[in-house]
Amino acid sequence: MTQPGCEACAAGLEPPFPFTMAFQPIVDLNTRTVFAYEALVRGPQGEGAGPVLAQVDDTNRYNFDQSCRVKAIELAARLKLPATGAFLSINFLPGAVYQPRNCIRATLAAAERTGFPTDKLIFEVTEGEQVKDKAHLKTIIAEYRRQGFKTAIDDFGAGYAGLNLLSEFQPDIIKIDMELTRAIHTNAIRRSIVSAVLGVCAELKLTVIAEGVETPEEMTCLRDLGIHLQQGYFFARPAYEALPEAVFPG
Repeated sequence: MTQPGCEACAAGLEPPFPFTMAFQPIVDLNTRTVFAYEALVRGPQGEGAGPVLAQVDDTNRYNFDQSCRVKAIELAARLKLPATGAFLSINFLPGAVYQPRNCIRATLAAAERTGFPTDKLIFEVTEGEQVKDKAHLKTIIAEYRRQGFKTAIDDFGAGYAGLNLLSEFQPDIIKIDMELTRAIHTNAIRRSIVSAVLGVCAELKLTVIAEGVETPEEMTCLRDLGIHLQQGYFFARPAYEALPEAVFPG
């Protein structure tokens, strides 16, 4: 049975409404380089993600998800992101992927058209609600790995993105949510939780990124715990249709 999204993909995709992207670096403190730039949806005049995402519903979710991938790759290529050696991290909605192999066609076409290397793509699972079909998400991750992409679980430790999800499938990367990293240097319980997560990830050979780092104290504490890949305002704010320069601690 052909899914509605498959018909749209075959006919050619058009964004359901105007939007663009901002980019925020994920830094590697060990090498003092940018590991990846995350593409973050923005309104056409620089509006935040909220008003854009509020327009997404069941009638346009697939189109929006596919258009985000294409827009992120096209903009990143135009900004010469591949020349930096960094990855491009793109968020995706599992519920907007009907058939993983078919639903990746627009992404692959955009990469080929712009000359963007597909082995430099990371796809972050973003899901505001509980993942209802874990087997489907497992299939998506398997197909993305087959295509040479890296996968990540975003907002790990918040809401439904926890160890129960990790027990079902293992991505390449987990991103520890800012609810755990915020003021972690003052909170022994958060430090213990993050240390335990790091132990599990080391056993599973998963890469860990800390999100929402805003202060030098948070950065230092997380680095001392063993997290050298970090993202947050401390290093750079998202830049509208630009690759911001990351600031590293002296």
